[in-house]
Amino acid sequence: GVQCNGWSVHVPSDVTGELGKMVILPCTFTHPYKTFDRALTAIWRIREPYNGTVIFKCVSQSSSELCRTAISHKNKYKLLGNPRHKDLSIRVDNLTWSDSERYFCRVELAGDIQDKYESRNGIKLHVIAAPRIINITVSSSRDHTFQARCTAEGEPAPALSWSGPPGSSPGSGSASGHRVSKELRSLSHDGKYTCTAVNSHGRAEGALYLYRFRAPHSSSFMILIFVPLGVKVVVLLAMLSFAFFSR
Repeated sequence: GVQCNGWSVHVPSDVTGELGKMVILPCTFTHPYKTFDRALTAIWRIREPYNGTVIFKCVSQSSSELCRTAISHKNKYKLLGNPRHKDLSIRVDNLTWSDSERYFCRVELAGDIQDKYESRNGIKLHVIAAPRIINITVSSSRDHTFQARCTAEGEPAPALSWSGPPGSSPGSGSASGHRVSKELRSLSHDGKYTCTAVNSHGRAEGALYLYRFRAPHSSSFMILIFVPLGVKVVVLLAMLSFAFFSR
């Protein structure tokens, strides 16, 4: 905590929350007064102290009045603590990737000389998530072979791997923040191709089923189905090609 002339602010250096859920950001303080019955303002900022964007603010005019919310960005911040009891803790709802910021709490006490005190180092919020397969896409090349690309997200960024019938080969991969992609080249055999995403919080799988049905006159009917395992089957692509795979 930070202390000065009877003032102190106590916050943890780091807090971890899960994507889509809520998290509590603790903040308590002390002041040099035995009693304080004048107006009190509680403020939370992001990114930097003193000049950062205000995402929450509430005001209590007297010790008998609750702290009334004046600002709650996107209505996702809720006061949990009681500022009159020296507690400015807030709850952040429905965590998104953009909530991974540094947060600073501040208290202002009205008087002849307005007292203001703010956490200087703040709280770093880390948003984590188990892997999730976003999609699997398929493309074809001039030599009539197919490539698949699997895209997943998670935090930490998940490791991706492919498994399936013989003949295919791993292709290039890419990563951007919490999102990663990996290719599988030369899908030459019918069957199930599985993309697996793994990080320290779990794993996820998505499967691509490739089937080609020979029809008269050397035409082919090919079906590609993408299945996030454990989820309802979704048909991504059904392609009818005549003489495309003819001998």
